[in-house]
Amino acid sequence: MYSKVTIAGHPVHPMLIGFPVTCYTGTLVGFAVYAANGDQFWLNLAIALNVVGVGSALLAALPGFVDYAFGIPRDSGARTVGMTHGGLNVVALALFAISLGMYVTHWNGPATGVALGLGLSSAGVACTLGAGFLGWQLVQDYHIGIRLTPAQERDELTVQNGDVVGLHRTRSRSDRAA
Repeated sequence: MYSKVTIAGHPVHPMLIGFPVTCYTGTLVGFAVYAANGDQFWLNLAIALNVVGVGSALLAALPGFVDYAFGIPRDSGARTVGMTHGGLNVVALALFAISLGMYVTHWNGPATGVALGLGLSSAGVACTLGAGFLGWQLVQDYHIGIRLTPAQERDELTVQNGDVVGLHRTRSRSDRAA
């Protein structure tokens, strides 16, 4: 297991990522509905979710960075995937932070030019989706943050740069006896 920031043996980064993903998606929905009907509630919802999304993304980034910097072996293909994952998340965070800066002053009044918020949050959600795909690849292919059972370790695939290059299957005594 490569995670360095854990609570009771469970990696913290995956525990926290649900908050920015949900809030970023809600921000996009809020801007879209506000653009469609002009009801101030939806703009305020987008702004509030954006605040929580940016804050929780910063919080989730801390253990993610520690896991990347100190948990993934330097010679692993997971380093490149992790760097791209983090980079996409930083871009998404920047897009949502810019959107927040543009609209936070419109809490008590209508916003003109909501297309900018819609565009920034759409691009931010797209980056978040890409980062999520790569995050899942880190878990699924490279087993970042996973403690394998002895049986899983016996059947561990060797993955280099995203390609399966071998199956390491060692037979236990019970397998050989059968």
